Amino acid sequence: MMWEAAKRVIEKIEQAGFEAVFVGGAVRDFIIGQPNHDVDIATSALPSEIKAIFSETIDVGIEHGTVLVLDEGEPIEVTTYRTDGLYTDHRRPDAVTFVRSLDEDLARRDFTMNAMAMTRSGAIIDLYNGQEDINKKVIRAVGHAEKRFQEDALRMIRAIRFSAQLGFTIEATTLSAIKSLAEQIQYVAKERIHAEFNKVWISRFPAQGIAMLEQTTLSHFLQGSFTAADWEKFQTTNPLVGWAYFYVLNEQESFFSNYKCSNKEKIFAKQVAEAHGKLQEGWQVLDYFHYDIDVLYTAYDIARWREQAIAFSRDEIETRKAELPIATTQQLAISGSDVIEWAQKKGGPWLKEALAAALLAVLTKQVENDKEQLKEWFHDIYKG
Repeated sequence: MMWEAAKRVIEKIEQAGFEAVFVGGAVRDFIIGQPNHDVDIATSALPSEIKAIFSETIDVGIEHGTVLVLDEGEPIEVTTYRTDGLYTDHRRPDAVTFVRSLDEDLARRDFTMNAMAMTRSGAIIDLYNGQEDINKKVIRAVGHAEKRFQEDALRMIRAIRFSAQLGFTIEATTLSAIKSLAEQIQYVAKERIHAEFNKVWISRFPAQGIAMLEQTTLSHFLQGSFTAADWEKFQTTNPLVGWAYFYVLNEQESFFSNYKCSNKEKIFAKQVAEAHGKLQEGWQVLDYFHYDIDVLYTAYDIARWREQAIAFSRDEIETRKAELPIATTQQLAISGSDVIEWAQKKGGPWLKEALAAALLAVLTKQVENDKEQLKEWFHDIYKG
């Protein structure tokens, strides 16, 4: 659907007398034969000309030539051909110059496999032998490799991320350039590194990505331990799991702020680390109760990836959690006010202890989760 909408956008641009083509990852993935729903268009038309052609547009990056076109039912990014100025911040060009030539636009792109274009009819425009490199499963910088990485140092990690995703090798000159410029990764915003790592974690070959971080010495300038052997068995489709595993391998509190992790990522990783630590002694009923099943699964998987002995199967986790009499503390049949009334004394630290004991008694099936039975248990057993 996205492709069809994009084709209609290109057709309207052509009807207005301009050139427009598919570019970037969409073309690469089309040639590789894998799905891609992020379809981008490059054009000889200026942003103002695109806005004149279409009735519904949003300026999402107009200073760099990008306009979001909404006319065809799907949001389609359309970017004017451009050349880039100096990259003094190692991230973005200080200025861009809009041009009418596709050749000039393709020359500024990072890797040959990303520097191809495709017409609406499906003809491939390949000025840098990107198709040949794809066939050879090679990642090669466009033009002078060191210049590409000096422009945007994140491209070094992007090369490694593509290697992990596709199983491609990095061409020798490109690899050498990464090694010589590795320290420049320190100039890159941590949020951008975080986004690339998200893709490494869920890639087909994450251990290959970690190995390349070591081989290129990029790992020397990034926080954490990057040992490929630790990642040989790792595989996930959830980036949260990747951050949790990375944290378990490192367990440094500064790790979260350094990589600009979200609160969700931080909480999940710390819970997984706790559950993983407790797994070595064997999980108790309170562990099955307190930890979400995704946390338990991840902690279990980490133990397997690290070849640690586990006395039960992964399938038993769901079974044991499902067998709990209650799933949340809110389901406990009594409240603090009940216990205060039964004890006939003011609340205090003892109250929290009493409720915790009642919860454990219910979870271990010493008593039914019933208010009257819990009252009897409190008087006869807990209160003594």
